[in-house]
Amino acid sequence: MSMLEVRDLRVAYGAIEAIKGISLDVDEGQVVTLIGTNGAGKTTTLRTVSGLLRPVSGEILFDGQRLDTVKAHEIVKQGIAHSPEGRRIFPLMTVEENLELGAYTRKGDSIAKDVGAVFDRFPRLLERRAQKAGTLSGGEQQMLAIGRALMSSPRLLMLDEPSMGLSPIMIQLIFETIAELKSTGTTILLVEQNASAALALADVGYVLETGRVVLSGPGKELLKDENVRKAYLGED
Repeated sequence: MSMLEVRDLRVAYGAIEAIKGISLDVDEGQVVTLIGTNGAGKTTTLRTVSGLLRPVSGEILFDGQRLDTVKAHEIVKQGIAHSPEGRRIFPLMTVEENLELGAYTRKGDSIAKDVGAVFDRFPRLLERRAQKAGTLSGGEQQMLAIGRALMSSPRLLMLDEPSMGLSPIMIQLIFETIAELKSTGTTILLVEQNASAALALADVGYVLETGRVVLSGPGKELLKDENVRKAYLGED
């Protein structure tokens, strides 16, 4: 049994069906990536798993338990954290306050320890711990968004476009962070526009087109697939 199982999921925005019966699995300790063009349904999939959207039909199972009828804040308590597209940090709160808010489902002294662990992972955030989050650079805000998600001590971390709009140096840092999290056994479901970097890191990849899975397999095999290289890696 996989940690996360998505079965024949259908999601609509009004009369427009955005997800048209996709199925996917995420095993514990894996990095699984979803790639595809804008509008393929990648972000919608993550938003549905995290409870921000409700499916029209299908099932989402986490550790064998139905998730698609559970409220979003309860899903966080069950061990799923979502770092959304666009970061969605709280700009008028400090860096440290944003991190503490990420632990709102938790209690105890370990919260301060985990804030320290985020600062160890992202020393730049430590330098800016008392700074308003809205004054951070794009890369720093992305570090904060990932750090905030980690503060819930997730068993499954979902990252939506973590490299979007960042400089090459920051993109490298973000992917190094994802690789480090993978090495510690963190299970990650990744949506990423940088298909080459995502597939190189992923254990499994799913290619989405207009709400459907059209191809799946080990990340490194998809990286070599001629159709994937032409469509998503910009190669002739």
